[in-house]
Amino acid sequence: MRKFKDLLLFFAVIVFVISFLYFFTFTSFGYGNWVFVIFNIVCFSLFFLLTGFRKKMTRLPNSVYVAFIVALFAEMYGFPLTMYLFMGVFGLGKVYSLEFLLTNVMGQSLFYNVFHYYIFPASKVVMGVGITLVIYGWKEIYQAKGKLVTTGLYARIRHPQYVGFLLITLGLNIQWLTIITFALWPILALLYYRLTKTEDSEVESKFGDEFREYKQHVPAFFPRLNKSQSETNTNSK
Repeated sequence: MRKFKDLLLFFAVIVFVISFLYFFTFTSFGYGNWVFVIFNIVCFSLFFLLTGFRKKMTRLPNSVYVAFIVALFAEMYGFPLTMYLFMGVFGLGKVYSLEFLLTNVMGQSLFYNVFHYYIFPASKVVMGVGITLVIYGWKEIYQAKGKLVTTGLYARIRHPQYVGFLLITLGLNIQWLTIITFALWPILALLYYRLTKTEDSEVESKFGDEFREYKQHVPAFFPRLNKSQSETNTNSK
């Protein structure tokens, strides 16, 4: 019964975060608004308070994450680099982000409807799930007090926070895809993948057989549909 309540609470938090993102963030864009650029960069960088940013091995992927956030919001509300490149190189006007290339195929009116009713909500869903994973992942690690975490989110995937960061940036790309963020996202995914390998080695050296058994049953990024054997073993002890 408690697990069911925890699951309901988890999905309720996801719905709340998605609703907040949908109703209290902007679909519009504008240029030269550097105060708004800084505000968004600070807000999306605050998640590092919930991760081990000071650890040396996390600095490179987390720095690329910050570079991604800076590049995206600098173009969305500051300087439209993507638009100027398409105007100068291809002679295309009003390509504010890469999604706007679809106006040449769909027409401007249909594209704006698709963007507003489908692309924008989809981006908020992906970002909302990512934000919730980061918050819940931090909560479970904090409550563990240095012990190996094998329950909750960690009974489904070993690295929910890194999955969360990738979903946040993926959602931002869905909403506003620029040349720079298009190039940075695969690099970010590769860096977080390499980071998980390093972290797994460190945790294995600390917890030994306990972690090896956990790793055998719980995937790193993509949860299995069936109940995690790791959670079953942990709860039976």
